[in-house]
Amino acid sequence: MHDDYRDEKVKELRDQLTRFAPKTKKVEQAALAEKVYAELEPDRSYAFDYICFRITNYRPEVASRHTVASADLKHDLRLLIEDLSDSADVAVGDLGEPVHTVDELSKLFSVSTKTISRWRDAGLVSRRLLFGGRKRVGFLHSSVERFVASNRDKIRRGERFSQLSDDEKSEMIERARQLVEGGASLSEVTRQLAEQMNRSPETIRYTLKNFDAENESLAIFPNHRGALTEDDKRAIFKLHTHGASVAQLCKRFKRTRTSIQRILLDMRLEQVFELPLDYIYNEDFEDVRREAEYLGPTPEPATAPRKVRVPADLPSYLAALYDVPLLSREQEYHLFRKMNYLKHKASRLRESLEDAKGNKTAIMNEIDDLYEGAVRVKNKIVQSNLRLVVSIAKRHVASTDDFFSLVSDGNM
Repeated sequence: MHDDYRDEKVKELRDQLTRFAPKTKKVEQAALAEKVYAELEPDRSYAFDYICFRITNYRPEVASRHTVASADLKHDLRLLIEDLSDSADVAVGDLGEPVHTVDELSKLFSVSTKTISRWRDAGLVSRRLLFGGRKRVGFLHSSVERFVASNRDKIRRGERFSQLSDDEKSEMIERARQLVEGGASLSEVTRQLAEQMNRSPETIRYTLKNFDAENESLAIFPNHRGALTEDDKRAIFKLHTHGASVAQLCKRFKRTRTSIQRILLDMRLEQVFELPLDYIYNEDFEDVRREAEYLGPTPEPATAPRKVRVPADLPSYLAALYDVPLLSREQEYHLFRKMNYLKHKASRLRESLEDAKGNKTAIMNEIDDLYEGAVRVKNKIVQSNLRLVVSIAKRHVASTDDFFSLVSDGNM
């Protein structure tokens, strides 16, 4: 969820709609908010009650005189649309029209992904949707068409800037060859040419790699391999987790340090998005002032647990279960709440990764720490209840000779 709303009233409306509206209503309200967004005129102010009515079809009983400037409202409605779709957990296949990713739009309009990000700030409405179970930014085809219709000059400028002429490509390749002969690496060539030719580093790298792929005998970087496969990337990540340094990986896979670091980041992101963070939501989790209560130590039982006699016929490894005291009602409540709160925090951080700017590694480290904390709490709950499994298995042992299979199934 976004925190950078400019108007507090619009943010309060977001909070109400994302918490209480059903899924289908959120999808409908996001569409209505986009319709309002398209109608906004510059240099005007709009009554908040009017905006609220257009999105929710509800008029407050007590009228408000609060107004929102058009520029602030455009900014906040774009965030509201993303947050509504995010909280609705909508799969792309459920929307009834084509949905484009950032990469698809980049290829469709022959512009960089950074240009697509700038277009979002300029009015291209986006949503957060489920692509194969993973939340990503997506653009409804109707939203793209609406943006194109009102920003044709902007799109033409973007396409024109991104398309190199044959003469420009030849000049770029010749300059790159001269720099390489002088001892420059791919990253140095990219940086210098970007400055000299007023082009983005992505355009330089893409052009040089294409030239090398199509002209192996004349390649500027003959030792530079083609595109890495998914198996290559998994191998790089696995080797790194087992102690291989970035320098060693660069040498082995013939990649620059930046390229290896980007692969490690992408694979780490993929790993984080595969973490099982399903949890039971509680509205109280939004109150960060109670975090110390949720994450505090397990309360002591009101009365000391009584010593339990270990059944004489149990093997020693099962008898050891009786050394672990059972949880009281209050302790079990505290641990379940703590486990869910840790997953809640981790899930919220994971949702922020898609649009995070800066150090994503720090966020992923925090997610891992929270998840590991939740697993430790879960294991404590399980361990404290394992003797219940043994007790129930013993009741059914008369109907089967396989007591240990019963215990194993019960543990799972």
